[in-house]
Amino acid sequence: MADPSSYRPKPGQIPDTPGVYRFRDEHRRVIYVGKAKSLRQRLASYFQDLANLHPRTRTMVTTAASVEWTVVSTEVEALQLEYSWIKEYDPRFNVKYRDDKSYPYLAVTMNEEFPRVQVMRGHKKKGVRYFGPYGHAWAIRDTVDLLLRVFPVRTCSAGVFKNAARTGRPCLLGYIGKCSAPCVGRVSPEEHRALAEEFCDFMAGRTGTYIRRQEQQMAEAAEEMEYERAARLRDDIEALKKAMEKSAVVLADATDADLIAVAEDELEAAVQIFHVRGGRVRGQRGWVTDKVEAVTTGDLVEHATQQLYGEETGDSVPKEVLVPALPDPVEPVQEWLSARRGSNVSLRIPQRGDKKALMETVQRNALQALALHKTKRASDLTTRSRALEEIAEALDLDSAPLRIECYDISHLQGDDVVASMVVFEDGLQRKSEYRRFQIKGFAGQDDVRSMHEVITRRFRRYLVEKEKTGEWTDGEDISAGTPSSVAAGSEPGTDAAGTPVGEVPEITFTEDDGRPKRFAYPPQLVVVDGGRPQVAAAKRALDELGIDDIAVCGLAKRLEEVWLPDDDDPVVLPRSSEGLYLLQRVRDEAHRFAITYQRAKRAKRFRSSPLDDVPGLGESRKQALIKHFGSVKKLRSATIDQICEVPGIGRKTAETIAVALAQAAPAAPAVNTATGEIMEDDEGAAPATTAGPVEEPVTAGASDERRGQET
Repeated sequence: MADPSSYRPKPGQIPDTPGVYRFRDEHRRVIYVGKAKSLRQRLASYFQDLANLHPRTRTMVTTAASVEWTVVSTEVEALQLEYSWIKEYDPRFNVKYRDDKSYPYLAVTMNEEFPRVQVMRGHKKKGVRYFGPYGHAWAIRDTVDLLLRVFPVRTCSAGVFKNAARTGRPCLLGYIGKCSAPCVGRVSPEEHRALAEEFCDFMAGRTGTYIRRQEQQMAEAAEEMEYERAARLRDDIEALKKAMEKSAVVLADATDADLIAVAEDELEAAVQIFHVRGGRVRGQRGWVTDKVEAVTTGDLVEHATQQLYGEETGDSVPKEVLVPALPDPVEPVQEWLSARRGSNVSLRIPQRGDKKALMETVQRNALQALALHKTKRASDLTTRSRALEEIAEALDLDSAPLRIECYDISHLQGDDVVASMVVFEDGLQRKSEYRRFQIKGFAGQDDVRSMHEVITRRFRRYLVEKEKTGEWTDGEDISAGTPSSVAAGSEPGTDAAGTPVGEVPEITFTEDDGRPKRFAYPPQLVVVDGGRPQVAAAKRALDELGIDDIAVCGLAKRLEEVWLPDDDDPVVLPRSSEGLYLLQRVRDEAHRFAITYQRAKRAKRFRSSPLDDVPGLGESRKQALIKHFGSVKKLRSATIDQICEVPGIGRKTAETIAVALAQAAPAAPAVNTATGEIMEDDEGAAPATTAGPVEEPVTAGASDERRGQET
């Protein structure tokens, strides 16, 4: 590992101008290429205290052994040079998009004497017009088969063409009218090229002209009673319309645009691109990349545009490029795209209308692509085994943790505090083992105390079940050290099935039921969502129960650091580590499970009403009461005789309702944050449905490390 100070340039050596820089390792291999508006400021950011650097940046600067730079005159030149060097050196620490497949294009070889229509993959050639990319080659062949009725362009290979010219006999397509047979001189080279240009114009989206022309010719043939020719023209029109239907109109203004969407997490990003030409989606492609450097969504968009248009010129670069976030700064990228097209290119974020709706579709595709990539990666047995081995090695475990449990705390401003437990066995989810907890031991916001309570409750029950099976033999009191809030008889919460779990649901076990007991199996590793405080709380809970054979670690979100109970410094796993990837999946699943439960509880609380506590009053009669009086506030002020006027409400029920409402404290009024107005008249409605945005401050738990969000 190199010390960055050993190759740091001397003060004043780095110019304060735009440029491109390269980091090289000890073998002189380029490991990173970057550009900067000011080389001095950018390079200075790398040579600071390593503790202040992002982990990936820290790895890069300690791997490098030297840095060099090239001064350019503008930021656009810097962008061009950066792209060229990334293509030339393929640096390991730059973002590299791994294309998930080789996409086929519909190509027309306009650089030949007799242009040919064919399917092409790989690098693009000069003088060839490309349309696509398409998802499948058969989609291209289906489209071409339809269009050859109207534009009988050559599709045969050079060998077949030469053989037909030598024998004077065209191929089968020439006999059935799907090729104009230039090989035997049925059309001149000029006529055949005109056919190819019309084919290209139709594929480029200029379809109305040819449809109208064919319809006019069909009408003329019918008037002249040339019914066979009219029938053929009718079939040609149907073929053109069928080919057009294969790509539905998504933008009514016949826009030429590319839409780029990004779905990302801390380690990977998926990019999806929709190519829209003439208002129709003509092609789609996608990439997945490892985030080997600290990049924003705007940076990912910039890298995507470089890869998309680095080799393109002219109409291959569309007039509009719609993106989810703009690079910073955006002007050099926009100028670079405009230079490659030869006219202005708009790089922007769609704000409304059809383009925004289509961008949401592209975003959904990106999310699905990332999820599919993770699923494929997680389902591989060899990969899972390697991940478990890496975790065991990094945490110094005796064996691979075949069962991992992860815990997360979720709350809203200290209300509805809940916790989740998710289980992974052999690297895969065991959803039947998931559990949910309500925090009942105290009120308010304290993630550390909540974590201690949950770990205590879970493993206290494990010891109880261990004692039932006869495995606990030392006679130790398993409740020793257990907080009073979780002692036997405490108020239960609910689990995933809605059964009480405040202490832990009581279960009747039999010797021969054959079913696994809920908390009978201990994990080899407990993972908590958070840093050192949460890890210490979990470890303290296990120590108080006398459990010393279960490993504990925490995964902090911001830097993906793994914290161990007795270590002052975190364990930083390599970003390419399958072990880190598995820990991240476990942590994210616990977070998802906890926040889903918390939201459900909050929604239920918001929908609650004092009428819920009235015994024997069902939904129908509650709705009838609210409909009759308009709100709970007006119902509270009503007399018993007035309540009896509601259909289905007798005097005894009315008295019960009046007593229940008198005992219930009035709900706090909702506040419209847009106007500051107190919504006094909507007491009977849920705060979430109050007109205008309702004040609802949200505070994240310490385990999330992101203030202002729900955890």
